[in-house]
Amino acid sequence: MKVLILGSGVIGTCTAYYLAKAGHQVTVVDRQPGPALETSYGNAGEVSPGYSSPWAGPGVPLKAIQWMLMHHSPLVIRPLLDPAMWRWGLQMLRNCTEARYQVNKARMVRLAEYSRDCLKQLRADTGISYDERSQGTLQLFRTQKQLDGTAKDIEILQQYGVPFQLLDREAYLQYEPALQLVKEKFVGALRLPGDETGDCFKFTNALAKMAEALGVQFRYGVQIDRIAADGAQITGVHTSAGLLQADSYLVALGSYSPILLKPLGFNLPVYPVKGYSITVPITDAASAPESTVMDETHKVAVTRLGDRIRVGGTAELGGYNLQLREERRATLNHVVTDLFPKGGDTSKAEFWTGLRPMTPDGTPVLGGTPYPNLQISTGHGTLGWTMAAGTGRVMADLLSNRSPEISMDGLTLARYGNGFSGLRNTG
Repeated sequence: MKVLILGSGVIGTCTAYYLAKAGHQVTVVDRQPGPALETSYGNAGEVSPGYSSPWAGPGVPLKAIQWMLMHHSPLVIRPLLDPAMWRWGLQMLRNCTEARYQVNKARMVRLAEYSRDCLKQLRADTGISYDERSQGTLQLFRTQKQLDGTAKDIEILQQYGVPFQLLDREAYLQYEPALQLVKEKFVGALRLPGDETGDCFKFTNALAKMAEALGVQFRYGVQIDRIAADGAQITGVHTSAGLLQADSYLVALGSYSPILLKPLGFNLPVYPVKGYSITVPITDAASAPESTVMDETHKVAVTRLGDRIRVGGTAELGGYNLQLREERRATLNHVVTDLFPKGGDTSKAEFWTGLRPMTPDGTPVLGGTPYPNLQISTGHGTLGWTMAAGTGRVMADLLSNRSPEISMDGLTLARYGNGFSGLRNTG
């Protein structure tokens, strides 16, 4: 079967690899000159199934107000006259209940745990290298209230058999000895030993080469204009390289997926939430993180990637604007120097921003649509890297008419029952 994948980020590339392994003829199209040059490029580097949680939860609206009042705020909202933004925000507020949080987190953990297992198998099968480490995630708490608030998340971790450790100050220093210099700033930590780290950009580029060796064709520098449909099925994709056709089509364009899908009748509730990162060269290895440290107060992750420190986080709601804002850089600088003051040289940092495709309930949208030859894979939010291998495997199974190895309940477009207004002709 011929499959056309729109998007060469980590999600599209993983899917292409698994489809090629299954014997399909695959073409991947992207406007960039290479793979993983947008949201997959500079993320925090975490492969963190245990940290998979929806942003919508009980108490979040009040916390959001408190966050926005902080000097180094983890959240910035820039209101726009954009109906999609306000609609998405209202849907997110409706998910800020205990019952919905539990359901949404369980869905996310299911996919993320499966994805981590797929990544391990992929690594064993191919020997792929991407500055990977398997030393867990350490979530640091500056207050006792934050530490006590882990109880509900721990219940879900226990439900899914995700290993964890609740650590006091002396115990977490065994795993991150460089924090000895600042240990008085934190009361404790939650460690997720099954989590991993790695450079998503390096991974995606290496996997793209492996996919090419299996016959996948990557067409870079091609602008995707619109999808053509005859009212019953997709008939092709209009691009700067002409009309591209296949037997099946997959939209994996992250935050841009809703724009492309809207003319087909979809009101897909995926909205861009802007994130930032800095990548800092390590100056003293003993004073740098061993793996990933998450500062719960600032919602910023500090990750070791080879001879670099990746500092990623913050959330900015303001449409598709990719402006680099210095106040966001200041927050990332503050966190890494606050935790690892001797670890790296922030004056030589690379500053980056990307748009995370967020759903209001935190769970991605995977699988089929009312068009029988059109599939969707988007909405992974901050967890695209964490969920990439599992998502690629699931999508390859679906496109191959095989049942995925995990339940798709709650992961598909079906949970947004009114999100489709009907088949359309868009030739």
